[in-house]
Amino acid sequence: MENNVSFVWGPVQISASILTTWGIMGVMSLVAWLSTRHLAMLPKGLQTLAEGIVSVIDDAVSAVAPEQSREIMPFIATLWLFLIVANLVGLIPELHSPTSDLSVTSALAVIVFVSVHWFGIKTLGIKNYLHHYLTPSPILLPFHIISEFTRTIALAIRLFGNMMSLEMAAMLILLVAGFLAPIPILMLHIIEALVQAYIFGMLALIYLAGAMQSQQLNSQE
Repeated sequence: MENNVSFVWGPVQISASILTTWGIMGVMSLVAWLSTRHLAMLPKGLQTLAEGIVSVIDDAVSAVAPEQSREIMPFIATLWLFLIVANLVGLIPELHSPTSDLSVTSALAVIVFVSVHWFGIKTLGIKNYLHHYLTPSPILLPFHIISEFTRTIALAIRLFGNMMSLEMAAMLILLVAGFLAPIPILMLHIIEALVQAYIFGMLALIYLAGAMQSQQLNSQE
């Protein structure tokens, strides 16, 4: 779903997707500050909710990458939470999910792409990390490189396609059926938004864990 330009700031065109993304980041930052400004041994209110969410995400990260969970947990948790909010914000009247914009999902996919290599290089150094692309044979180097780019493109297009089609389907159903069936449409949107956020975040987690663990295996050999 194409979002029109909201306003122009010099040579920069600010789209509705960018404004919504900034708004989401601002709200998430405010909630994070409010839930952690008075940390207590016996949490209550927002702190209880925040600790519960962090605990669930930490368990999911530890199940995939137990040895690297503490290192990659902040990134994966931030990505997951942003995707959930971004996917659900389309339920608010007059707003569209920024993840239904290909430029936003492409930016997220690029962030994952860069993070995979950054964590790998940070963990083992650039020499040991790049050695992965030459194993088990240097002949596979082009295939490794193609795989890196194709999975990044797939990340961006998958999330964009699903969220755009979800919003279009909801709009078409409302146009045809009016408001006779708002609850099923609402539930479909919520479930699909959560599923797509989970898939994107889980794939990012698998890519990170796979790169770091494969490098550790190669260095041990």
